[in-house]
Amino acid sequence: MKRSACLIFNPVAGQGDPDTELVQIRAMLEPEIDLDIYFTTEELDADQLAQAAVERGVDAIIASGGDGTLSAAATAVVGTDIPFGIISRGTANAFAAALTIPDTIDAACQTILQGVTRRVDAAYCNGRPMVLLAGVGFEADTVELADREAKKRFGVMAYILAGVQQLRNLQSFDVEIETDDRIIKTSASAVTVANAAPASSVFAQGPAGILYDDGLLDLTIVAPTSKAGAIAAAFHLFQTAATGNAVERDDIGYLRGDKFKITADPPQKVVVDGEMIGTTPIEIYCIPAGLKIFVPGNPEIEPTEKLEGLPNLTVEMKDSEE
Repeated sequence: MKRSACLIFNPVAGQGDPDTELVQIRAMLEPEIDLDIYFTTEELDADQLAQAAVERGVDAIIASGGDGTLSAAATAVVGTDIPFGIISRGTANAFAAALTIPDTIDAACQTILQGVTRRVDAAYCNGRPMVLLAGVGFEADTVELADREAKKRFGVMAYILAGVQQLRNLQSFDVEIETDDRIIKTSASAVTVANAAPASSVFAQGPAGILYDDGLLDLTIVAPTSKAGAIAAAFHLFQTAATGNAVERDDIGYLRGDKFKITADPPQKVVVDGEMIGTTPIEIYCIPAGLKIFVPGNPEIEPTEKLEGLPNLTVEMKDSEE
């Protein structure tokens, strides 16, 4: 018997022809998989469609669309044994890049048909499932500037243009980061907590690589003291992502942990997996092996930590009995 799967398809994602793309997907998958196809609408989001599929007891869920669609659909299968397939058709395709999944339709379908099924981490941010990352400050402001119209017109350049604009207006804020064993206080312009992140998510790239199956979250603090420093820090992070080497600047810090509580003064906007969710404070915790996914590859990079050199930095060790 054929496997069955629910295909959740966003017809307004990306810059291609959705009708042609759906025909291509069906031609590849339907010889081996019995597809039950549902379309997202303004009234019916991917998470609602995926949740209904989970309740029906489907064998697998496949999502096709941009990062917002993929992330929303994935939230319904976090903590379940239902495998999740990804066919990226968005602007940035960060979801696929972060999980080392091909971002062409043909290769993504082949990953679903032939790729291994493995467990990867997920997370919760203020009770909302998260697969990629949460951004406080710069990341959130950039995503907010890159609206749907800009992405349709400029593609991935919309994020780059928004990021450049934000670098010119980068503002610092006081931030407190609480872990299981300490409270860290410093000044920052951006704080990013990543479960998985592609190289294009520059402000998440403090550590020497971000592992999506280590049971930990990667937190990066970017704290330039000038606009020139902000540009230099961004360029250094870009190099970090490209080379796999950890950052070496005093105005960038990073650490790993399984949960973080972040407060900011003044409160800062927060984006989770490409969607604005409000403002700080936020609480994020990892769900080890929380998502079963079709994904090739398994990068192996040792965890690291660096905090020294951040402005106004204080670290208070917590009582181990708390």
